[in-house]
Amino acid sequence: MIGMWYVEAGKYDALPIDSRGVQRLAEERPQIAADRKRYIYYPGTQQVPSNAAPRLVNVPHSVSVHANVPKGGAEGVLFSMGGVDGGFAFYVQGGKLTYGYNYVADQRFKVQSDTAIPEGDHIFSFEFKPTGKADIARGKGVPAEVTLLIDGAPVGKGALPVTTPLSLGLSAGVCVGSDAGAPVMTDYKPPFAFTGTVKKALVDVTGEAVEDMAAKMKMYLARQ
Repeated sequence: MIGMWYVEAGKYDALPIDSRGVQRLAEERPQIAADRKRYIYYPGTQQVPSNAAPRLVNVPHSVSVHANVPKGGAEGVLFSMGGVDGGFAFYVQGGKLTYGYNYVADQRFKVQSDTAIPEGDHIFSFEFKPTGKADIARGKGVPAEVTLLIDGAPVGKGALPVTTPLSLGLSAGVCVGSDAGAPVMTDYKPPFAFTGTVKKALVDVTGEAVEDMAAKMKMYLARQ
């Protein structure tokens, strides 16, 4: 049987066999669309797969969500990417803006705002800034600093000692307004949908600071 398999493999040009396993996750793959520096997502977006989503591993980036908080407050996920095996969630919990990071289901980190979020229309953002180099061979992505912002003004900051090296989850993707499926974090139950109103989300991978692009960000989020 083994000999027959190799005969057929040779016949149909299946050799040599690529047995690198998970190392192949780091290989560039053909894409149906060119990479961009900014991505706009709309309410109800669910499970955009990683091969069609922004590449946010080991690079500076920010996510900004234009949302309305009703009188009395709101809670729930504004934006998430990944799943129980790794990724991040940007959400409101206990009245505070929160960023949760899941490092390959082994460690989870959380950064929260210093004060409660305000009512009304606001742009809620987080900024991910690498503070060191990745060590892919040892399964470690870049360490990073995460800053939380409301309308371009910082409201909280924290450090991620390690991040995912290759892929934000193997099956889950981008969700706007919830964390569908197996959740990124363990301190809420999915889908933990945002109880206010999410209007639009902007993912930026230019590396430009949110504070510096606050006016430009409002312009992007205001477009129909």
